[in-house]
Amino acid sequence: MHRSVTFVVVALFLLTNLGVGQSAPTPPNSDRKVTLHVAPDYPELARRMQIHGVVKLEATVRPNGSVKSTRVLGGNPVLVDAAVAAVGKWKFEPAQAETTELVQVAFGSQ
Repeated sequence: MHRSVTFVVVALFLLTNLGVGQSAPTPPNSDRKVTLHVAPDYPELARRMQIHGVVKLEATVRPNGSVKSTRVLGGNPVLVDAAVAAVGKWKFEPAQAETTELVQVAFGSQ
């Protein structure tokens, strides 16, 4: 009995420390070139409040160059939706596999 409890404890320790059951790591950035860059619509609230800044996103790009999904990494919440909508329309160079790209969308005085 003591031996089986020790085995279970060791197994649980190894599984939790090795990351088994967690999602696969994100592939490194490939720096694929943007072939179609859609500018974001500057939100009216941001314009009235004179909010400027950069929204940082992680874009998952399909092999054909279309954006599959985006994940917000940082930026003013007033600007985030416009940045996500614009990047969702971007096109990248084709590649052999799906990649993850770090992109920044700047909102300046407009």
